Amino acid sequence: MRILANDGISASGKSKLEQHGFEVVTDTIPQENLAAGINEGNFVGILVRSATQVRKEQMDACPNLKLIGRGGVGMDNIDVQYGRDKGLHVINTPASSSQSVAELAVASLFSMARFTYDANRKMPSSGSSDFKTLKKAYSKGTELRGKTLGIIGFGGIGKALAQYAVGLGMNVTYATLGDAPSTDIEIDIAGQKVTVTIVRSSMDELLSTSDYISLHVPKQANGSAVLGAAELAKMKPGVGLINTSRGGSIDEDALIAALDLGHVKAAALDVFVGEPAPRADLLSHAKVISTPHIGGSTVEAQDRIGEELADQIIAFLK
Repeated sequence: MRILANDGISASGKSKLEQHGFEVVTDTIPQENLAAGINEGNFVGILVRSATQVRKEQMDACPNLKLIGRGGVGMDNIDVQYGRDKGLHVINTPASSSQSVAELAVASLFSMARFTYDANRKMPSSGSSDFKTLKKAYSKGTELRGKTLGIIGFGGIGKALAQYAVGLGMNVTYATLGDAPSTDIEIDIAGQKVTVTIVRSSMDELLSTSDYISLHVPKQANGSAVLGAAELAKMKPGVGLINTSRGGSIDEDALIAALDLGHVKAAALDVFVGEPAPRADLLSHAKVISTPHIGGSTVEAQDRIGEELADQIIAFLK
């Protein structure tokens, strides 16, 4: 049986599939030729990440397709329910990249607290001539210990971030769907397991009390932003924002306005509206830390994703 890994797959995942008799093709078929390529290649399964879309048009046009796999968490680029209603097996790997995405968020916390994102821009061009000026400008950094981190969305990534933040000595709260007043998380410290209770907040309380806010939410059903102008106005002056979830979770126009006013001190964005062509004024903004949707793109995460996909494919098709 042939599997098309149109956005690639780790060597370990590919090897596991091949050991169980699958032929794995990693050549990329352009989006406009996807259905024809699946049919011509007689593929029974297609694996994608965020680049390739598998919509109902491709599903309808590919009668031999049995499985669609998404390497990662969000499945916005797949018509999931339509596929499942047609009898297709649609899978993803929700836990495999949690650690990597959480670590990128932690890197952003440190960068915002100590202005390293701005120093890295200005030191090469003016560090020699304005060293003392820059030193003075960046000498008002803050420690993360004792600060409050509000996490919006408390799935696997949100919990992984909470583990790191608690280890840093931060106060952590979260807002999410459901009615549980708190969640216990387990932290591994030097081989010892420690259980910590994280108390849930209302959205309004989280917005008004957090020094940093990190978004870990799926794309909203109606396409609306989780944080718009009204939500940004409720935040503490000088708040730092992180979005490693989905482009559009923060209203980009409202964010730029809040950054320009200084109400938001900085924003770390790994995801954008209009990917793979985000708006230039956001990327070039002096208070924006931007990365090109790499939250789950570590060697370790890709190995876990590939192997988890392989295990699910083997279980279903073998």
